[in-house]
Amino acid sequence: MLFVCLGNICRSPLAEGVLQMLLDRAGLGDEVGVDSAGTAAYHEGDPPDPRSVAVAEDRGGFTLDGRARRVTPADFEHFDWIFAMDPENLRELEMLKRRHHRKGRLCLLRMFDPEADPDDLTVPDPYYGGPKGFDLIYDQIQRSCEAFIQQELR
Repeated sequence: MLFVCLGNICRSPLAEGVLQMLLDRAGLGDEVGVDSAGTAAYHEGDPPDPRSVAVAEDRGGFTLDGRARRVTPADFEHFDWIFAMDPENLRELEMLKRRHHRKGRLCLLRMFDPEADPDDLTVPDPYYGGPKGFDLIYDQIQRSCEAFIQQELR
């Protein structure tokens, strides 16, 4: 499972951590590979945003210790599922996939969120906001990941 947002410091590393936590709790942690990446290289090599780190520790009891990286054509071969955080990043991924004739199933993560508005499946970028935005996306990501595990991995 690969989670993709724009810069790979807020949404996608948090989703990576949430899914890994849920998989570990379900006894599936060693069976499924989880990673995150960005469609842009703005923050390549940087650690996750401190606000994502804080919400992961406070709400989920886990740490985020990866480094931002950009999605590569090889990711489409390595990951069966690639989750975009918003329609813009999904479009970028679709173009990359077509250009390189790659496999890998692409979708918006919130397709699995039972509380999502079907007309707005975006996990909003909290980068320019305050801590409440990170709590909001944590809830959206957790619901989506829990539903994904129930629907696709059980």
